[in-house]
Amino acid sequence: MAGFAPNYLVLVSGRALQGVGGGAIIVAVYVLIARAYPESLRPKAFLLLSTSWVVPSLVGPVVAGWLTDNIGWRVVFWLVPFFVIPPLLLMLPRMGAYQGGTPSTAFEKRVVAGIVATIGLVAIQDGLARASLMGVVEAVIGLVVLMVSGKYLVPKGALRMARGLPATIMMRGIIAAAFFSAEVFVPLALVETRGVSYTIAGLTVAVSAVFWSVGSFAQSRLSGETDRAPIVRLGALITGACLLTLPLVVLTSLPVWIASVSWAMGAFGMGLAIPSVSVQTLRLSPEPDQGMNSAALQIVDSALVVVVTALLGLFYVAAVAGSGATPQTYALLWILSATTAFVGAFLAPRMRPPST
Repeated sequence: MAGFAPNYLVLVSGRALQGVGGGAIIVAVYVLIARAYPESLRPKAFLLLSTSWVVPSLVGPVVAGWLTDNIGWRVVFWLVPFFVIPPLLLMLPRMGAYQGGTPSTAFEKRVVAGIVATIGLVAIQDGLARASLMGVVEAVIGLVVLMVSGKYLVPKGALRMARGLPATIMMRGIIAAAFFSAEVFVPLALVETRGVSYTIAGLTVAVSAVFWSVGSFAQSRLSGETDRAPIVRLGALITGACLLTLPLVVLTSLPVWIASVSWAMGAFGMGLAIPSVSVQTLRLSPEPDQGMNSAALQIVDSALVVVVTALLGLFYVAAVAGSGATPQTYALLWILSATTAFVGAFLAPRMRPPST
């Protein structure tokens, strides 16, 4: 659909369908890991899942850029099915052994809640992007809609960070929001304040995939039965500390490669934390709830990344509307992202169930 899109609306619609499919796939993969791997091996399974992003993250942008420059951007979309369908055909005969369970009685309610939550997220983004009083009102209404509908999409007690599973699922969103809200501004800041090329700015972000994989490997050395609260806290602290060093690259004349080092180490912290949150979620989930809780992870991840990024975008839009974005603007945005990571580190001990 995206490859054959005759206009921008159809292209966006195709990308939206891709998001629906991607969300379904990642939840199914989490459930498959829960059922196909014993608890002791799940950290290694999530290591493989994290590592699978490395090659696409490094090679994908380069290949896509070459295809766009030399053949056309549509080819980038047309090639994707050839990489997706053959592995699916190989897996289909083997997946039947891990199916089962009973449909959730709250299925219809959760679908409606998901649609309403999406509307709330759109309102938050649109409202904050307007940078006006009416925009703020729209964003506040969107936030209320998101919170009211969101309670049907996450375990009871998640919004108040109740100990154990609810706090574990919320941690996924908090840590992801810290890292990815900062990532949005890294290439832009390097290009605008340090004058580097778009290629170098993109590589600064791309190489972090390797260090994310290294962090994931480190967490895989722990048993699946081990409580993951301490390793998640460590990952959040590392990520927050590295985000705090990013302002040095735009506020001083330090070499630009410092940003690559900071971002890579932040990705290492994410590699420690994100798979550990997934392992803890499956460890605390009864088998019938593994799919629902895996979905909650993705929902919280997406929602908090959107909310925090939109809030930072409000500061950025305000700066651009004034005297323009300055090094101090980007420094402030990264400090706010780092603060989010430190909040996650402070709350990480709540991942431990009350009885432990």
